Amino acid sequence: MLRLGAVGFGGPVALVGYMYRDLVEQRGWISDADYKEGLALAQMAPGPLAAQLAIYLGYVHYHILGATLVGIAFVIPSFLMVVALGAAYVAYGGLQWMQAVFYGVGAAVIGIIAISAFKLTKKSVGKDKLLWAIYLTLGGVTIITESEIAWLFIAAGIVVWLWRAPPKRWFGNGGMAAVALPLQLPHTTGLAMSFDPALLTQIGMFFAKAGAFVFGSGLAIVPFLYSGVVSEYHWLNEKQFVDAVAVAMITPGPVVITVGFIGYLVAGLPGACVAALATFLPCYLFTIIPAPYFKKYGKLPGIVAFVDGITAAAVGAITGSVVIIALRSIVDVPTALLAITATALLWKFKQLQEPFVILGAAAIGMLLYPMFHHG
Repeated sequence: MLRLGAVGFGGPVALVGYMYRDLVEQRGWISDADYKEGLALAQMAPGPLAAQLAIYLGYVHYHILGATLVGIAFVIPSFLMVVALGAAYVAYGGLQWMQAVFYGVGAAVIGIIAISAFKLTKKSVGKDKLLWAIYLTLGGVTIITESEIAWLFIAAGIVVWLWRAPPKRWFGNGGMAAVALPLQLPHTTGLAMSFDPALLTQIGMFFAKAGAFVFGSGLAIVPFLYSGVVSEYHWLNEKQFVDAVAVAMITPGPVVITVGFIGYLVAGLPGACVAALATFLPCYLFTIIPAPYFKKYGKLPGIVAFVDGITAAAVGAITGSVVIIALRSIVDVPTALLAITATALLWKFKQLQEPFVILGAAAIGMLLYPMFHHG
């Protein structure tokens, strides 16, 4: 997880794909069933998807100790990177070279997440017609609304459950408790922040809310952050916010780590620490509290169907978000060509490591950006 946090590029979709490739397929440390359960739980609970899946996979063999160590290892590398970039950003007042880098990297990231979304689709949707209908619906809704609608994930789970394993086949109501628990959790997040200075408290409260109420991939948090950071509190201006999202994209690890950069710009190192801690604490709690129930009741046919429905919905929403990011990152012919080239390279050379694609794209971006963007 430390390595994935340090070199895992491409946002939540890609990170979730790497975890499957490395931990399930290549090393066999995690079973396919445990991975699917983790993905479904991460999707049901609010907060950043990749970080929650990582915490759950840490929980599988080593419970709370494993979950805690994995959570820290996964987040620390990118946190240190965004704090360093934040310091550079404050010192040198906006990063011209960064726009050039992002110009290239943003396009290449499309290729990485498109390939990951394709693999996840093949793996979790397969040939099931009902799952395909859910997958396509959620993909369409995500593209049209440009957001992820939490209750649709739950609805998808319920539809598949009622279709495949109607309640009459169930014994007792133990299974339902397992489903009910994660759904009730969001209302119990009275996360008390005991920081003294007013600004840090404000930062803590805002980011705890962001971590506790944003569903799906880390990308879903961006519109929520924008409304608070730029519109409501006026901590950053438009340009600074766009740069903050760019920082999240050009650093590896979870996209949500952009909160560290934002926190740093608002209140220095303490701001960065408070923002990151406040964002990740809810997602940690939402993973370890329901995990034992999820493990205990996860094999019931009703739960399995429910999980399959949510997984199909999640992958549909992820695929939809690929389209949204593509529309934002592909701004001209060179970026379109970069995205296509990155996709083709990763498709053709299965062993090609993503960081090399990112580095190549960054170099090409720095070369091309000045030619196509004057002033």
